[in-house]
Amino acid sequence: MSRIRLGIIGLGRGFMLTLPALTGDARIALAGAADPRADARAQFSREFGGRAFASPEEMLAAPDIDAVYIASPHEHHAAQTIAALEAGKHVLVEKPMATNVMDCAAMAEAACRAGRVLLVGPSHGFDAPVRAAAELIASGAYGPLRQLLTFNYTDFMYRPRRPEELDPARGGGAVFSQAAHQIDMVRRLAGRKLRAVRASAGNWDAARPSDGAYAALLFFDGGAKASLTYSGYAHYDSDELMGWIGELGHVKDAAQYGAARRSLPQQDESDAKLARTYGKGALPAPAPHHEHFGFVLASCERADIRLTPTGLAIYADATREWRPLPPPVVPRQAVIDEFAAAIDGTRAPVHDGRWGLETVAACAALIESSRRGADISPDTIIREATEQP
Repeated sequence: MSRIRLGIIGLGRGFMLTLPALTGDARIALAGAADPRADARAQFSREFGGRAFASPEEMLAAPDIDAVYIASPHEHHAAQTIAALEAGKHVLVEKPMATNVMDCAAMAEAACRAGRVLLVGPSHGFDAPVRAAAELIASGAYGPLRQLLTFNYTDFMYRPRRPEELDPARGGGAVFSQAAHQIDMVRRLAGRKLRAVRASAGNWDAARPSDGAYAALLFFDGGAKASLTYSGYAHYDSDELMGWIGELGHVKDAAQYGAARRSLPQQDESDAKLARTYGKGALPAPAPHHEHFGFVLASCERADIRLTPTGLAIYADATREWRPLPPPVVPRQAVIDEFAAAIDGTRAPVHDGRWGLETVAACAALIESSRRGADISPDTIIREATEQP
């Protein structure tokens, strides 16, 4: 396989976190970048030798770009993805795929029409412990999956935010940004069709006007169910249960409790957000542990399986077993593996356009269930969003 000449749309935080996987992979050539910031484009050209494009449109017209990684703000994903596919490029788009189901459906359809790969990620559904547990569950070694328990308590709502990130009408809040991770994880673990969502979401701080917490119950074919709980209100930190290993695989200092709340009033949020992007912030140090998204416990008929950043703990009928996972060589490598394999035709992608559409539909179902106090089917959400008037 020849190297994939990859163009980047958006040199922000998402690009920063995925960059080690891109630069460490012989299958990828960083061939170009489009970003509103001229200084970031210039640094990209100096560092990687790729072309700097003044606009995504200019990049998409370039014949020496095979594929694009779209890491721009969520509200631009749909238009940029569709334009890239129509220009004949393969697309890796950050989650959430888009901020509404209609746009996701249009993106998935554009990929089918163009005959190009559309992959949605990175999400925590790609994490090595999730993939290992999914394979173990699918093997049937401990009987069928019966239920999943997941919860994560973070400081998400008090990290620096752009205005649209707290605007529910523009896909802001914890559901599209954070539930998308949990839903991807439990869908991967269940390996079955998601049929219904029952949920309640809450906005607990009028100064941060967006849903920052939720509790949901997801029902799958075959009778398995998943419980999802999330709070981004910076009180309890569930990384305590992960050995103080943070979401990105780094060891955390428990003494830094409350740092996000303390820092927020002392900074301009736009400037603080910009400081974490390419050309401004430092690249994260290599993580010694796998990424994770909080506590996950999978219950099969004959064992409970707990996912951790270092391996799987299996609590079977008569024995308890620890299955360590080798530490990551580079973070998010599984994303590039899946993208490259899909492009060269050696393996169909898991996290394709249909997958991304169904995850966003589940997020929309969570919100609608909270509003109506009823079970909501993601399939119904998709059908109503795509019906012709």
